[in-house]
Amino acid sequence: MELPKRAGESPIAIELEEGKRYAWCTCGLSENQPLCDGKHKGQGMSPQVFVAEKTETKHFCTCKETKNGPFCDGSHK
Repeated sequence: MELPKRAGESPIAIELEEGKRYAWCTCGLSENQPLCDGKHKGQGMSPQVFVAEKTETKHFCTCKETKNGPFCDGSHK
């Protein structure tokens, strides 16, 4: 399995909707960062899928080094 491509230098804020399903890009290839657009196919990686527990703004990791995926933990610094 290859390491993910760094897709950015800072997090991206996303307004989540309670009960909605999201797929965070883990490969770094998506053109729809920080969300998956299917570019991982054939890369040995898959997105991290989750359902939002509540409506809120969260900051998503784009450096792909977070230990708290899909959310930013400051690893990009």
